[in-house]
Amino acid sequence: MDFIEKDFQSRKSRDHADYEKLIAEGGYISPDADLWHDILSAVVLRKPVLLKGPTGAGKTKLAESISAAYGQPMQSINCSVDLDAEALLGFKTLVQHKGESRIEFIEGPVVTAMKKGQFLYIDEINMAKPETLPILHSALDHRRMMTNPFTGEVIEAHPDFGVIAAINEGYIGTAPMNEALKNRFIAYPIPYLAGDQLRQLWDREFPGADPELKKFILNLAADLMKQVENGLLSEEAASIRSLLDATALSQHMDPMRAIRYAIAEKLEDASERELFMDLAHTWKK
Repeated sequence: MDFIEKDFQSRKSRDHADYEKLIAEGGYISPDADLWHDILSAVVLRKPVLLKGPTGAGKTKLAESISAAYGQPMQSINCSVDLDAEALLGFKTLVQHKGESRIEFIEGPVVTAMKKGQFLYIDEINMAKPETLPILHSALDHRRMMTNPFTGEVIEAHPDFGVIAAINEGYIGTAPMNEALKNRFIAYPIPYLAGDQLRQLWDREFPGADPELKKFILNLAADLMKQVENGLLSEEAASIRSLLDATALSQHMDPMRAIRYAIAEKLEDASERELFMDLAHTWKK
């Protein structure tokens, strides 16, 4: 029994559960044999995990899969320039109790996850203002604690508390992560699925779909990824999430219209949209 399996078996929420379900639950398909195991290694060691990859590569699905595998709920934070300390930690509010007014603190996702031993998922962490997230530093390093500035409470993290963050580098509205924050994470590249893994995903999500439709979408996906690697298309054009949406739409309309709505119309550059549709027409023949 390796150290990941021992940790899994020791979690109180999933006593005596089948270790093999770590691979199957939650829906994420790992692009290689090592990535899933390597990420779980950091989870076991209580190290914050940073998932780096293009939009639609499955970062959120991966986080959900870890949460499902361990049977631990996941608190989520969607970062933006408007994110503030209250959105992270909670806020004070006036409530009525037995005819009297009193101030209560409503705990936010960070405090809830720390106290209850849940996973904290921070999506698009580099969308937040650099001055907002340092409040989490002591919760993310070896101290695993923090002082709530709103209540003065010192919060020590539950042993099962874990942090998973996701980052899309180079996208509009993002900024480089603060080095002190970045150094608290173990970073893993999350690439798009390809080949057999991509086919496995489509077979699972669309078991009754027309084989010719799946062949068309998978061939197009492979071609799009090549164009992204060659710098001719932006990463959004090869988003697995968008390709799944296009396949779902194709069950109810012409596939060419479906991929236009689900993918092409979201591309900002007109020349990219044209190239995308040209590639699609090539594979649809």
